[in-house]
Amino acid sequence: MQKIVTNIWYKDNTAEEAVEWYLTLFDDAKITSSIPYVEDAHGAVGDVMVVNFDLAGQSFTAINGDDSAKHDHAMSLLINCDSQAEVDRFWDAFLANGGTEIQCAWIADKWGVNWQVWPTEADQYVGGPDRDGAVRAVKAMYEMKKIDLQGLKDAYEGK
Repeated sequence: MQKIVTNIWYKDNTAEEAVEWYLTLFDDAKITSSIPYVEDAHGAVGDVMVVNFDLAGQSFTAINGDDSAKHDHAMSLLINCDSQAEVDRFWDAFLANGGTEIQCAWIADKWGVNWQVWPTEADQYVGGPDRDGAVRAVKAMYEMKKIDLQGLKDAYEGK
């Protein structure tokens, strides 16, 4: 069992819908269990209260709650991508399903959960050994919503 599990609160009984959609994004995703309401608290007895699931080897818990909790990008789920094509695939999927672009690789899904879709190669530009190049790459990143890896590389190299 994973010691620390990210717990995500969903309003309006949308936890199952969100989890089912997340399962379409990752090849190795699965629901590991669900827990029904056993008494009338925030949902009807027998309806799903909690969905436990795995994405890319990480365990998560989705809870059907009320609208008292709000998501923001101070806490996000980071997807490390191996290529621009992978960044594009995730980004386009979030947008097509009602997501909202934020800035600098952040995007909120239609449930308000914030994600960062990040090409790992970008680290060598925004954190590269050439300080001036890194500054240019970071400035370029600040102008982006979805990360353009070639744009970061060009900025780093002064092109």
